[in-house]
Amino acid sequence: MPEHLSSGDLVKLKHCLAASLLSLLSALAPSCLASAPGAALNGRTCHLPGSEEGLRCRTLAVPLDYRQPTGPTLTLHITVAPAFRESGRPDPLFVLAGGPGQAGSDVLPALNAMFRRTRATRDIVFIDQRGTGLSGKLDCDDDALPENLSDEEQIAAVRACLAAIRQPLSAYTTEQAARDIEQVRLALGYQQINVWGASYGTRLGQAYARAFPHAVRSLVLDGVAAPDQIIPAGGRDGQAALDALFRQCAADNGCNKAYPALRAEFNGLLAKVSAAPVPLNLSNPRTAEPLQMNMTKERFLNTVHNVLYSALDGRRLPFLIHSAHLGRWAPFVARRNVASDLAGEGGTALVLHMAVICAEDYPRMTPQLLADDAHNSFLGGGRVGQLIELCKSIKVPAVAWRAPSPILAPALLLSGALDPVTPPRRAEAAARHIPKAQHLVVANAGHGISALGCAPRLLREFLDAPQKPVMAHCLNDIPAANFQIGSAGPHP
Repeated sequence: MPEHLSSGDLVKLKHCLAASLLSLLSALAPSCLASAPGAALNGRTCHLPGSEEGLRCRTLAVPLDYRQPTGPTLTLHITVAPAFRESGRPDPLFVLAGGPGQAGSDVLPALNAMFRRTRATRDIVFIDQRGTGLSGKLDCDDDALPENLSDEEQIAAVRACLAAIRQPLSAYTTEQAARDIEQVRLALGYQQINVWGASYGTRLGQAYARAFPHAVRSLVLDGVAAPDQIIPAGGRDGQAALDALFRQCAADNGCNKAYPALRAEFNGLLAKVSAAPVPLNLSNPRTAEPLQMNMTKERFLNTVHNVLYSALDGRRLPFLIHSAHLGRWAPFVARRNVASDLAGEGGTALVLHMAVICAEDYPRMTPQLLADDAHNSFLGGGRVGQLIELCKSIKVPAVAWRAPSPILAPALLLSGALDPVTPPRRAEAAARHIPKAQHLVVANAGHGISALGCAPRLLREFLDAPQKPVMAHCLNDIPAANFQIGSAGPHP
């Protein structure tokens, strides 16, 4: 949700003090043998946030580093939602969350939002990727830092967190996580699996399909990361999404009437926060108590970028920009807080995020790429610059990039035309290495398709017959949301 160093991640950065990392569990030696059929239903009944029903939870010890199979282990957490029908199909759907840094147990609400039809006949398996959620979450202590810290103080807090890490971060790569998936498949006794991945989960899903092609029956990739994509370098895609929003507002009578100078107002705000932090005195949107803080360039840009992830949320952005232009920053600050307010304990595992990005993306950031990323992009390369400095501080060994080999399993690729991080061009690049890929594009969607409109039904239809073309005309019926043109909300 190629989920990269987005606004939600940066909110997390701002609240890091020092490392308070969950300990890695080590106990039993990992099993490399498949369990008997039905092993997925073993384990304990568990009640986790995001699901009202009791599910089945298991833990599985795997090598901390597969290059040292007899060395230390860590414990993975697995959540299984059994198929509704007892005579379900033998090939489950494995769910790979985004980030990197999001856990399978963080996205359990997807059971009803997008997987309910699929679950009628298939088990749904959620894996907490190593270093996330209940699999030894690698994170920083996000308790109570003042909200008025400067950018420099926030970055210093993150450096202090990273400097205190003692875990071998070289073990927390996409390749190691892909090998974990195979161990889970074997332990649960499945012969073949279907894989659903979103955002960074599409990178992990592709890595698994290449490493273990015999085990993959089909793939569903939602918000597709291209094999050669450098996740944090998203200036071009972010600018394209913002330009599309400005054009849509200009073409909408209500939005254009309310905000006739929207692009100029945005440019004015960007110039203002770029010149110097803007001091704000307002009521705290969380507590209503007086709050003094500075709106910095990075805070401003990361909030705008985060809003663009959702097409629905993006329709609020003109109102937020215009209000800030008039000096009313409270709505903008309230939206900035959303990522951390909703994340709670299940937020992105920041240290795991950094471990993956710094090993797999940072080494490929050439000066030419950085220049291209900053050119004509409202993001201006600032986020990438922060990332580079943080990656230097943890010195994770680089993972060599390998040219992608073909994936022969059938695949359904889903893209939102308004996606600011994984737009359709990224899926098209991935599809060049997947001969049996079908690519569906939703015109009025951003980052994430599987829960929209008829998409849950299409997922079920594809999984039942992945070799057949998906009749996806119904996706054209997903409407564009109305713009918010006042404090009361979107106009009718």
